[in-house]
Amino acid sequence: MKNTYFSHGTHSEKTLYEDLIIEQLKIFGHEVHYLPRTTVTEDKILGEVPDSKYTEAYSIEMYIEDVNGFAGQGDLIGKFGLEVRDQVTFVVSRRRFEMLVRESANLIESSRPNEGDLVYMDRFKKLFKIDFVEDEDPFYQISDLPVFKLKCSVFEYS
Repeated sequence: MKNTYFSHGTHSEKTLYEDLIIEQLKIFGHEVHYLPRTTVTEDKILGEVPDSKYTEAYSIEMYIEDVNGFAGQGDLIGKFGLEVRDQVTFVVSRRRFEMLVRESANLIESSRPNEGDLVYMDRFKKLFKIDFVEDEDPFYQISDLPVFKLKCSVFEYS
């Protein structure tokens, strides 16, 4: 039975909830650089993008969800040398990302972070590639989706 004393999703409740999330990200998050991918060539048969370029970087705050350090398989020594397989999950506010997209001075074309885009974290001096964008977690809190969760791995230069 639904509680009659709460409306579960008025505009003012959603705005307050988003404001609290943005404030939390600004307090506990890190300033990172978001680098959108520009496709140079695309394989029409397999749907792959073998050549990309990253010419722009935009500063935005993101929170690292993994509190115990990097996830993933860690560092492995293989027959071709050291492989770093660190993974991290970044949380970014939907409203802050949309504000970044709407700025007239940038070249971001999508209204959400895309797979293949990069996130540079100055604190760790590491570049992360976005592998997956989770856009339904937390699942419709007060009938809203306030954040994107970016599942990222360390970018391999090639």
